[in-house]
Amino acid sequence: MRELTVDDRELIEFARQIVDANTDGETGVHTMGAAVREADGRMFGGINIFHFLGGPCAELVALGHARASGGREFSTIVAVGNEGRGPVGPCGRDRQILFDYHPGIRVILPTEQGLRSVAITDLMPLAARWDAESGTQPYDPALFNDHTSLAA
Repeated sequence: MRELTVDDRELIEFARQIVDANTDGETGVHTMGAAVREADGRMFGGINIFHFLGGPCAELVALGHARASGGREFSTIVAVGNEGRGPVGPCGRDRQILFDYHPGIRVILPTEQGLRSVAITDLMPLAARWDAESGTQPYDPALFNDHTSLAA
């Protein structure tokens, strides 16, 4: 876990601008904006698509936008709630997708110490990776840091 950098704060602001510009308001369905940073510094955004069947979260829309724009190596991602709610941690589905496709990505989220950047591997202790060719893989301790606790 690490304190935020200038780039992290810029990414949060980018996500906030997306959700503020596109929200349907307090009772609307577009409640989360997200931004992902490519390793080369480019930022891509997305907003959630709410549906009672479980539409895509803002993080997944941002990842899709980045991928469609040529992004492949992502360093950091953040989701920001509308109505001034600020950064929110990813749901379990998003965590697993980030872990499977981008195991080196960092996630900005609120912690007991305030907003921090956390390695996705620290959010998924003892997780098993999945890939399209082989399915679920056995647990591999080499994927994780020496610590798997947010308290570290």
